[in-house]
Amino acid sequence: MSTEPPETTENSEPGTPGAAAQDGAAASGSGGEGADGTSTDGEDVTGAESDGGDGEASEGAAQQSEAEAELAAQRVERERIARRKAERAAPVDSGAKLSGQAADLLAAVRAVESGAKPTATVFSEPEPPRRPAAEPARRPEPAPGSAAPAAPASETVESVRAVLTEGGAPEALAAQVAAALGEGAADQLRADPWQLLRIAGVRPEQADGFARALLGAEAGPDDERRGRAVTVWLLEQAALAGHTALELPALTATLAQRGVPDADAAVQNTLAEGEALAFQDALDEPGAPARRDEEAEEDEERPVRVLVGLERYALAEESLADGLGRLINSAPKQDGSADDWEREAGGAGSAADLVRAVAGHGLVLHTGGEASRAEPAALLRAARALGLRAWAATAGPQGKERFSALLSEPGDANGAGAELPGDATGSGAVLPGDAAGTAAELPGVATVAGLLSGAEGPGRAADGAFDLDLLVLLDAPQLDVETAALLTESLPDGARLVLAGDPGVLWSAGPGRVFADLLGARICPQIASRRPDPGPLGELVSGVGIGELNQVEAPGKEVVIVPVRDAGEAVHRTVQLVADSVPRAIGVPAEQTQVITPGHGGAAGTRALNAALKERLNPGPGRFGGFDPGDRVAYSPAPGRTVPGQVVKADAEGLHLSCAGEAVVVPKERVEQSLRHGWALTAHQAAGARWPAVVVVLPGDAAQALSRPWVYTAFSRADRHLSVVHGVEQALARAVAEIPAKPRTTRLPALLAPQPPAAG
Repeated sequence: MSTEPPETTENSEPGTPGAAAQDGAAASGSGGEGADGTSTDGEDVTGAESDGGDGEASEGAAQQSEAEAELAAQRVERERIARRKAERAAPVDSGAKLSGQAADLLAAVRAVESGAKPTATVFSEPEPPRRPAAEPARRPEPAPGSAAPAAPASETVESVRAVLTEGGAPEALAAQVAAALGEGAADQLRADPWQLLRIAGVRPEQADGFARALLGAEAGPDDERRGRAVTVWLLEQAALAGHTALELPALTATLAQRGVPDADAAVQNTLAEGEALAFQDALDEPGAPARRDEEAEEDEERPVRVLVGLERYALAEESLADGLGRLINSAPKQDGSADDWEREAGGAGSAADLVRAVAGHGLVLHTGGEASRAEPAALLRAARALGLRAWAATAGPQGKERFSALLSEPGDANGAGAELPGDATGSGAVLPGDAAGTAAELPGVATVAGLLSGAEGPGRAADGAFDLDLLVLLDAPQLDVETAALLTESLPDGARLVLAGDPGVLWSAGPGRVFADLLGARICPQIASRRPDPGPLGELVSGVGIGELNQVEAPGKEVVIVPVRDAGEAVHRTVQLVADSVPRAIGVPAEQTQVITPGHGGAAGTRALNAALKERLNPGPGRFGGFDPGDRVAYSPAPGRTVPGQVVKADAEGLHLSCAGEAVVVPKERVEQSLRHGWALTAHQAAGARWPAVVVVLPGDAAQALSRPWVYTAFSRADRHLSVVHGVEQALARAVAEIPAKPRTTRLPALLAPQPPAAG
């Protein structure tokens, strides 16, 4: 590992905010990025999460945008899930005080905390048996011409603006408030000023000031409306940090920190109004079957935890558990005899175990680094040879392009293929000699967003299910719980699902840790690849994955350390590396070099680095909403999704981008929300993509934001060369050795527990 002499540095990344029981119930995410929903300085990491990506459709447009189609599909799916939920249990009457099981749950947790035995009635109702192969109701494929959600009426916006002005709140929030509260928004806001907390970026102290301006002495910290609003706000902040629910003691403790005098009452009121749901999870010994003996339960104390979460994530987790159970317990479609599958496995090299596992199971997990992707590619070719309708899906368009190139190459004896420039469309262009033999037989590749929206992929059958037999989902660690639920519920009976990914990278930007929960649950076959990433970069990253920051031999300057003293020097050396050193010494041009830093704020965050890099690489006045043609950008079409691109031009329609070879138009009103400059990204934004050269910037104030998954993710984005602008001294080695992924609270492990263990 070579070292260049220093010049100047510091740091300015955001520090990691507190855990769930701390300020904002863990409003930060791994690596100080708030799970890519918020940076530690309070700014959203993707730069496009304020409205969920469903901006108005362009006038006269014949089809909805990718983000609109995806979000419309999600709304339909959530409505379907909600109907199923309603069939299982009647909702709590709005306005009623907490009673029944919810009250028992609260009593139980107090009893557990005090050392007493919980009330027996809390556990008296056995969990209903899971229906292994029940056919879920299918959602229809989103219609291409369906209209985007209507914008709030101008009269509504104006009336809300008047209330905001009266309360001293920014008028710019009027459209967001009107959209969130709907018709009668002004009256609702006047009656309950704390509804302002439903708007992204508004904090409790700001809502308190607004309430005092409108209500005067009537607005107090013990106001029931305030308690409910702050409770929901804390759950939303927890979701940004990746939690799908919070343990009740953590939630009540944080409410007390937020000045809510009676935290228990605030939670009860929130549950009674149906704004959140309570759950009880029994904490049995790991691997032990769920106990059903009522007499034993009466004689023994049973450890429990009570969780409180927002309905949308609770329903998504339950839907995901049901969908996974259906895959596990249903016999996969038999396209080909056992001998046929064994023949394909025999010719698949290192992918043989994966092929055999998929032959007999509906759900299989595959783990490994970048080199291991050759094994899912070999699996897909084998499946196509057997006549299965096989598809792969990646997190973003860059991953789609890379995997398409891998599929189009003939596999060698080890199941590997040489990478050539990818087929950007994923249409299945093929070279002579591949396993399938013709272009028509080559498996297709789509992005997850395109697959769900219907813009890419095999389309859907009459019942709304994907028209396929095998789906290999790459980049599985980036799956949030809602997306995972949509995908599993869209699979037809008899289909096979393979979740493949590198367990060492950062978890999803959205709530949940689906891949990690499934690996821990051990309910299906798990195939670990033995194909290491090659060269000095592969050796370095593999060491980080096991907690070791090793010195590696890099004769070709594959890894270079650039020591710096402060943030100013870090910015200077970063620009020098991207513009001069890497192109000259490594042969990688500036447009193929990506800068990664821990956060947006500070003197060496993405904002400062992007400003310096733009000045050097593409100077201009930023006359199109801060952007000029040629600017590299990070485009966020929906929350938690970032697509690298480049500005092409601007006109009356908006800003025209090229994203992985695809043309994208961002309407003028969405430019500020959806775009950031993209020479420098956070690790969460960079996950799922790779570049020939990467410069990782670690300024001194970044030390608290570092963790092993952050370092692993940032370092593993490089294909040929990695420069580390290093200003954190021993904090880097300490983070790799001692700081694992930040825990997330989820219910999926408990929901999966009743599933029978898989053989093999």
